[in-house]
Amino acid sequence: MSTKDYLEKDYYKVLGVPKNAKPEQIKKAFRKIARENHPDQHPGDKKAEERFKQASEANDVLSDPAKRKEYDETRSLGGPGGPGGFRFNRSAQGGGPGVNVNDLFRNMGGAGSMGAGGLGDILGGLFGQGGTGTSTRVNATPRRGADVEGQASISFMDAVEGTTVKLRMLSDDPCPVCHGTGAEPGTMPRVCPTCEGSGVQVSMNGTTVPCPTCHGRGLIVDHPCHACHGSGRAEGTHTMQIRIPAGVTDGQRIRVRGKGASGENGGARGDLYVKVQVAPDKVFGRSGDNLTVKVPVTFPEAALGTEISVPTLTSGAVRLRIPAGTPSGRTFRVRGKGVSKVKGGHGDLLVTIEVSVPSHLDKKATEALKAYAGVVNEPNPRDAATSDES
Repeated sequence: MSTKDYLEKDYYKVLGVPKNAKPEQIKKAFRKIARENHPDQHPGDKKAEERFKQASEANDVLSDPAKRKEYDETRSLGGPGGPGGFRFNRSAQGGGPGVNVNDLFRNMGGAGSMGAGGLGDILGGLFGQGGTGTSTRVNATPRRGADVEGQASISFMDAVEGTTVKLRMLSDDPCPVCHGTGAEPGTMPRVCPTCEGSGVQVSMNGTTVPCPTCHGRGLIVDHPCHACHGSGRAEGTHTMQIRIPAGVTDGQRIRVRGKGASGENGGARGDLYVKVQVAPDKVFGRSGDNLTVKVPVTFPEAALGTEISVPTLTSGAVRLRIPAGTPSGRTFRVRGKGVSKVKGGHGDLLVTIEVSVPSHLDKKATEALKAYAGVVNEPNPRDAATSDES
């Protein structure tokens, strides 16, 4: 927004709110005007469209605490309705009556009291723009840094217990050649003419979106720095220690606050997101906070019952009682031998029994098994399944 706009436009009047209006009053007033004058509701109505645009512009300034403060301070210097009661005019270029505002301020205590720049430089300092053309200032609105993504590969055991990994990240320090401006030494970025340094634009529905011209930066670099190619960042890498919490799963993204790209103009750093890849284990699997394991038993063990040794991931083996007549596929639970939970405690170990069938029987074993089948004389289990289906 230009200084002239700030001085000549009464955004409070546009929204119909007092100058001490609270943010919720401003929001409510804008929503009412937007609802009543939205172009989608009044196609072809130029007055409604203009009213909507004026309200969007006013809301963009008054709903932003920093912009509102700048706007109020500028108008207090002597905008329409302010203490001085002056308006911008074209007398400096010739033609038409009026007061040259720069001369007005220079004469207040002599030229030295304001400096050579006059009011233009004062207002330029407020809005991040040069007022007289003799200097170039850039927008000082703080901007949060971008989020950064990384990737870490860890073992199954590290995923269960937690670990610390080292990540090599691209350097985020200011470029030593341009000192972070992104512009070739001897030149400076200029304020984006589309968004006037705000980095955002107001869409037709009243929401703010990144400026398409400067991509949200608020600045245009006409002569990119030869060292960083306009990014303002130094090339190189640095190592970062990242803590991976216990119980992380394959593909999970860990958020590390404040470890992303640096902000601009004092803005906060972005966040780092680490995508974790967990290598599979040869013995154990995962089911949430539970570990899973498959244990083979022989047919006599499953039929007669037995006690077996079951491995755990971190505390050796445990003894598990298998009752007589246990079918293949039955799962037993060993409590507290699973994965560490985020809120404390551990999951369980789920032990699934698999009855092992021998691939080869000698003559003696074959005869014994036939004798067993004759003695037991069990019904055909497939007959039961067929009767259930019918």
